[in-house]
Amino acid sequence: MASERLDTTRLQAMALAYQQSAALMAAVEIDLFTAVSHGANTIDAVAARLDITRRNAERMLTALSAMELLTKSGETYANAPDVERFLVKGSPRYAGPWITFTKPRWERWGKLSEALRQKTERVLGDYENFTVEDARRYHTATNSIGMGAGRRFARQVDLSGRKLILDLGGGSGAYSIVAAQTWPQLRAIVFDLPPVAIVAREFIAQHGVSDRVTAMPGDFTKTAFPAGADVVIMASNLPQYSPELIQLVVGKAFAALEPGGEMHLIGETMRDSRDGPLNPTLWGLNEAVFNSTGQAHSEADVKGFFARAGFTGITVNEFIPGVLSRITGRKPG
Repeated sequence: MASERLDTTRLQAMALAYQQSAALMAAVEIDLFTAVSHGANTIDAVAARLDITRRNAERMLTALSAMELLTKSGETYANAPDVERFLVKGSPRYAGPWITFTKPRWERWGKLSEALRQKTERVLGDYENFTVEDARRYHTATNSIGMGAGRRFARQVDLSGRKLILDLGGGSGAYSIVAAQTWPQLRAIVFDLPPVAIVAREFIAQHGVSDRVTAMPGDFTKTAFPAGADVVIMASNLPQYSPELIQLVVGKAFAALEPGGEMHLIGETMRDSRDGPLNPTLWGLNEAVFNSTGQAHSEADVKGFFARAGFTGITVNEFIPGVLSRITGRKPG
């Protein structure tokens, strides 16, 4: 039997994948999905609503349909269900800022080969120079998906018997805000870099939980942790750090926790075979672009960090398939 003939189709698709990113981001930037949702659902209607040429409207609608972001029935278009839920302005789940947030990274990813040749790294890479404005831009983009993740966490984990959350690298405070809204007895401390803590206080105030959720400035790899927490959360920042730093932080969390307390690390973890899923591996590669010491970690890596720190009853739970796992451990006592 003759061997299968190889061609470059798969490789070309990868090389041109940026075109799909560009089409999606442009659709968000010109509010195309919002226009379709509000009734501009033909080529002529989209052209008129968005003040673009009919030819360009047809080009976009055709491409977005092929990408399955739109559905087409005759001459009429509609948003796909996830697009309708997350990419229509005015929706409480609107995630447009997050979709376009990484656009400025295109140029830097285009120089990945140069970044890979760098021999010097900084612990936090470019994050070491984070300003308040950087933090505000970043967390305005991430807050919508962060609140969704916080709600998912609240559905998965019962904290009805807990008193104080320490939210490490908590960003906008989404997990703490949702937890405080869900369990009235809970207090929370969002622990993040000083510029981020300023922005976190703004989000906490917007959600009306400033009486029970506070923001503490500090570098959790260096600053001492506050006492009294019976829950520690560390979410969506795993690839930003080296194994040594993750081990350090998990050890500090164990020491700071009250006996019987629990830690939840929600992270972009690879399979133990270290060959995927794709999303966590790319987050690890992103750290080369930003010249940090961070890298992708496997579920087994994180379980090891927990076990060496002293946690027991360690479990790995699916959080977002192919993207995030939730690793949990308890402090004996």
